[in-house]
Amino acid sequence: MISIIITSFKEPKTIRKAIESFLNQKISEKYELIITAPDKETLDIAKRYQNKNRQIKIFQDPGKGKSYAINWLLPKLKGEILIFTDGDVYVSKNSMQEIIKKFKDKNIGCVSGKPIPQNTKKSIFGYWAHLLCNSVHNIREKRANMGEFLECSGYLWAFRNKIIKKFPLDVGEDTIVPLMFWIKNYKISYSPESKVYVKFPSNLNDFLQQKTRAAAAHDNIHKYFNLKKIPRMKTFTNEILLSYKIFAYANSLKELVWIFLLFPIRLYIWANLFYNSKFRNRKYTDAWKIVKSTK
Repeated sequence: MISIIITSFKEPKTIRKAIESFLNQKISEKYELIITAPDKETLDIAKRYQNKNRQIKIFQDPGKGKSYAINWLLPKLKGEILIFTDGDVYVSKNSMQEIIKKFKDKNIGCVSGKPIPQNTKKSIFGYWAHLLCNSVHNIREKRANMGEFLECSGYLWAFRNKIIKKFPLDVGEDTIVPLMFWIKNYKISYSPESKVYVKFPSNLNDFLQQKTRAAAAHDNIHKYFNLKKIPRMKTFTNEILLSYKIFAYANSLKELVWIFLLFPIRLYIWANLFYNSKFRNRKYTDAWKIVKSTK
């Protein structure tokens, strides 16, 4: 039994495509498709699909955030494998079977899919989205092949049920859950064939908002793990050490300029995180945050 969970918040315009991208797949295992959202608009769309598909189940979560919704759902899920995605993305046709195949190895605890930007590379923000996704893909693929720890992508990821009963809400779920599996001696795998299509920010304000929040989602890990003993992917040091590799992605002078322009933006994000965390004591908290240009 497989449980597929779409977490959503005020996404009536995109939830149709998210649902259909699963219903149109060939999934050999028995599965349930869970749609959870706090808002009536999204759930009303989901109910139209539920009337025609018995495997669809709908929950109205309390609206306290994505991590809260997942924790709230965990005791209700029947699947041996839990696959998570969002209501504003859609997945490739082969994505589920490719993820499921990874779990044939009993040592695998979590599996990450591969985000693909829907944005065009002809704009600077679209180009940055493709550049950053490609960089993370290379890191995940290398770490997976070497048996090293890797973080999952919250846009599409999966883990074994009944191993982790709940997880903290003040750390990104796609970071903390893989770490919890890792310390239990499970491996974390990567399925690049399992593609999830994501609309990334298309203006500077939304880009800063999303990336700052993503960086802040790692800020509380020290509360639960000894940072000297755990492997980490997303740190300022790692970003500096690997930054030279991204220049190979440029195919023109314009793209090279866009890459150079990304550096002060990323520096600002990390500096802003450091200032808010150390001097203003502002930490990451689980909550639904709407980034308008991604909808």
